[in-house]
Amino acid sequence: MTTRKTSATGQTTGGGVPAVFLDRDGVLIEDTGYPHLESELVPIPGADAAVRRLNALGYMVVVVTNQSGVARGMFTETQMHAFNDLIVRRLAAKGARVSAVYACPFHNEARDERYFHPDHPDRKPNPGMITRAIADHGIDPARSFMIGDRPSDLEAARRAGLPGFLFEGGNLDEFVHDLLGG
Repeated sequence: MTTRKTSATGQTTGGGVPAVFLDRDGVLIEDTGYPHLESELVPIPGADAAVRRLNALGYMVVVVTNQSGVARGMFTETQMHAFNDLIVRRLAAKGARVSAVYACPFHNEARDERYFHPDHPDRKPNPGMITRAIADHGIDPARSFMIGDRPSDLEAARRAGLPGFLFEGGNLDEFVHDLLGG
């Protein structure tokens, strides 16, 4: 039998862990236009401090990112995974823990047919990456939220039943501090 709780917002919670879902390009790293090479990894100011702050507040940090560059033939899925792993390692070296990365390489204008999909359930604004992470990691959606830099990020959060917050640039740690305090 699962214990159920009610959050301050009145939502029933399953007692899972709270999480913050972060978009990658434009939130954790600069969106330099399909970044996938180590030389293109430019952290957003305050990204490592923001992730450390979220960790200290008890949030699991999960990255959810559309990566149509794979479908467009700009880089391979292997390169995408290697770049995501590099971001996670760089953050970890600064004491900032990302628990999982979910990436969607599918797009409706794919050059590579393996990655063609007219409306993939994982491609934001669809909520597939978020709902899969919730199931995979025992995340409590009633105590979780999303930070993104595009309306599609916020729509994916809404469709997954989470609040979403628009990061319009600047220092991510200051944004998180203003959002949560602490």
